[in-house]
Formats: sequence, structure tokens, C-alpha cells
Amino acid sequence: MEIDFSNVWYIYYKDTVLSNTVLNGIDFNLSKGKIYSIIGKNGSGKTTILELIDGLMMPTSGCISVGRFKFENKSKTKNLNNYRMKIGFVFQLPEQQFFGNTVYDEVKFSLDCFKYNSSQINKRISDSLLMVGLNDSYLNRDPLTLSHGEMRSVAIASILAFNPKVIIFDEPTIGLDASNKKSLIRLIKMLKTRYHKTIIIVSHDTDMLLKLSDEVLLLENGKIVLKGNKYDVFSNEKMMKRNNIKVPDIIKFSNIVKNRKNIKIGYRDEINDLIKDIYRYVK
Repeated sequence: MEIDFSNVWYIYYKDTVLSNTVLNGIDFNLSKGKIYSIIGKNGSGKTTILELIDGLMMPTSGCISVGRFKFENKSKTKNLNNYRMKIGFVFQLPEQQFFGNTVYDEVKFSLDCFKYNSSQINKRISDSLLMVGLNDSYLNRDPLTLSHGEMRSVAIASILAFNPKVIIFDEPTIGLDASNKKSLIRLIKMLKTRYHKTIIIVSHDTDMLLKLSDEVLLLENGKIVLKGNKYDVFSNEKMMKRNNIKVPDIIKFSNIVKNRKNIKIGYRDEINDLIKDIYRYVK
């Protein structure tokens, strides 16, 4: 689904007194079937944007359109349950919120919430587990006894089970080792290419974001200060430094080669592709 923010403000009030302006009249559009990353310092408003898209909060003013759904202020909250069936939100460390006694119960919970046909539930649970690399042998296991990577996979499976059109990941690589990060990257790529999901990621792991993103939004003090192609955004070292954001290693290396040797080898997502480019150049 396409997502559009038009002059969206979000202001925290405490006892009816202005406490903090988090979003300052932001405008952006996210197209269907692409992967978007939102970066910025802590407190810049990234998580607030995710919660607004998920319908967990309503904007103070402005308009948010997600597909055919529209949210303008706190008084308009009709059909939220139907809306949330379209949005999957994988929170930071979602395994800390497990409450099911088995993996089956954990994944089934979202299907019960959205009142899925009981005859479809078992297949949906099995299919969603297979998508994250787990099989039916996990169904009766206590999710809290699984490895960290397996717990994260169960959390994602619980989202995939109800087949949302938009999937939000908030810091998805926290606590994952290199192997599990690679598995997560493969999964997110598959969700885009095979299932045409619109995916939004907030993360400080810029090396991971470089591998996945189509476009990147840089948020600063509640405003979008940079939006565009991932290479254009991540190669803007001045803006990255100003916001304490790490330039991805591959882009940093390409910039060093360009600045020191005046060799334009371009930008790549994978180090192996960059090595091939260097080899072809020196050959």
C-alpha cells in the first residue's frame, strides 16, 4: 500500500500544556512494494512515525493516508482493526513480549485477534514458520527456550501469519549474530521481490540498510532533511556526521578511493561486488 504524510505534526502534551513537538509538519510519500529506511538520531521522531503508520497513535494535525485509509486527528479512529490487519509491526526485541506457552500459541494469537477462519489457521501458522526458516517441529516448543535468532524468527512469523501489506521493522538486527543477520536480510528481500510488500525499517545498522533499501529518509529534529536514493543519502558524509550516523563501510571505502586516488569505482551493496569492480578497473 502507498503511504502519504501531508503536513503531519505530532505534539506531546502534559496536563494540556505543550511538552514536546516530535514531528514538525512533515511531508513524504512511500510507494507500494519498495523498501524504505528511516534514519536519524535518537529522539528525532523515527519511532513516532512508525507508530503513526501502525495506527497506535493519531497525528496532532495533518493527514496520513495508507491505501484507502485516512487519519487526520484523534477523533477519527474508525475501522482501526480492519486497518491493522494491513500493517505488521515487528518491534525492537519483540521476543521480550512473548506470552504464548508454545510457538503455535504465539503465532496463532494474531490470527485469533483478526478472527481468521479456523480451518485456515494451522496452514497459515506452518507457512509463516517456513518463511522464516522454521518447521512444524517447533510448534509445541516453549518460545522462551529457543535461541535468540529463533525467537526473533517466531516473532516475525507471527506477523507474516496474517499477511499484512505493509511490514515495519524497528531495529530488527539488535542482538542478532552475523548468520542471523544474513537470514533476516534474505527474508526481507524475499518479502519485497516475491510478495511485493511495502517495507519500512528503522535502524542504526547502516551496513544492513545499504543492502536492503530502495530509498532512505533522514530525520532531524522532527523534520525530513534528506530523502532519496540510498547511495545519494549515505554518501552525504556531511549530513551523516551532523546526525551521528555511521556511513556504511562500502560507501566509506569507495569515497576514500575516489578522494585519494581519483578513481570512481561507484557504489555497491555487497563487498564482493565492489572487489570485482576494483579488479576489473586495475586489470
